[in-house]
Amino acid sequence: MATFRKIRVLQAIRQGQIGGGESHVLSLVSALDKERFEPVVLSFTDGPMIDRLNEMEIPNHVISSAKPFDPACISKVSALLKQERINMVHAHGTRAASNLFLPARLNGCPMIYTIHGWSFHQDQPFFKKHLRILSERMLTGLAKKNISVSASNRETGVKHFPGFRSAVINNGINLDHFNPHRKMKDLREELGIPASHTVAGYIARITLQKDPLTLIRAFSKVLQHTSNITLLVVGDGDMKQETVDLAGSLGIAQHVRFLPFRTDVPEMLKAVDIFCLPSLWEGMPIGLLEAMAMAKAVIVTAVDGSREIVQHMQNGLVVPVKDPEALAAAITQLHRDVPLRGRLQAAAAATVSREYSVEKMARQVEGIYEGIIQTQQRFNIHEPNHI
Repeated sequence: MATFRKIRVLQAIRQGQIGGGESHVLSLVSALDKERFEPVVLSFTDGPMIDRLNEMEIPNHVISSAKPFDPACISKVSALLKQERINMVHAHGTRAASNLFLPARLNGCPMIYTIHGWSFHQDQPFFKKHLRILSERMLTGLAKKNISVSASNRETGVKHFPGFRSAVINNGINLDHFNPHRKMKDLREELGIPASHTVAGYIARITLQKDPLTLIRAFSKVLQHTSNITLLVVGDGDMKQETVDLAGSLGIAQHVRFLPFRTDVPEMLKAVDIFCLPSLWEGMPIGLLEAMAMAKAVIVTAVDGSREIVQHMQNGLVVPVKDPEALAAAITQLHRDVPLRGRLQAAAAATVSREYSVEKMARQVEGIYEGIIQTQQRFNIHEPNHI
């Protein structure tokens, strides 16, 4: 049996575009103890995350697939596990877990499954939702260990799957990178935003989950009462054109700056006063944590994950889902009440510093890895890639 000094862990994620799960993987591989663990990353699409991994000199691979449970992936992933001498697999999200569980089992690699929000939710048609519930039940049952990124995520699993168990490990933020006191370029001037304007920001994927249309409708209501405010929308997604078109049809396009995905997220956040995340559902939104770390006043919807981080009027504002009037009132309140905005900004930064550091997250994940290794050694498990 081959014995390796370091534990080689394959971190698998659905795509190379940078979203919440991808940011989590980047943070995790940067913070793992390299004296004990050697991370290798697998993505099922190319993208900016791969470029960043190359800059970090983290070994990475792309096996192209646009779907879960893809039979075409089995032999390719299995070959990769052998090639990289992987000891354990850490799957982030449903697509990664669905395409990793069989190759991992064939190669004797235990699989950890981090649930970055469930693939099923209330807005789905009945059949689709229940098919996904069955899929998630199977994947969580096959994993050696499940990790929920929020307590509410774990509660959802307990509700739907008999006997479901998972460790709760909240997402963590690199507080050196997302440091509001670090010197950064002034993007307001570059973007032509007047210095006298309050800037409301949305920096996220422009998809159904994030509900960008409600934000645009809310902002049009804000503009009925004030003009010295700009909305900055940064990101890409399948609803981007619809969102741009809605701003045009409501006659507010001149007050909204649409930008594509950018890698200079701290600089973009530095330009923002109020961060808005009007999601329909969330696991543990990393974009929200990044905004809070940068001392932004935040407005979120009352969904799992977000409301676990934000307490109304303590470190942010919480509004109902799909309620443009309530969202508009919250934006207007923070625009006008500068002292309140300042208090919430300070409280937001303190929350992340205290509870959501990447170091805390990484040590907890390492504890999961070590527990699996110790179990293998205790029972003297002799499988090809086990320690």
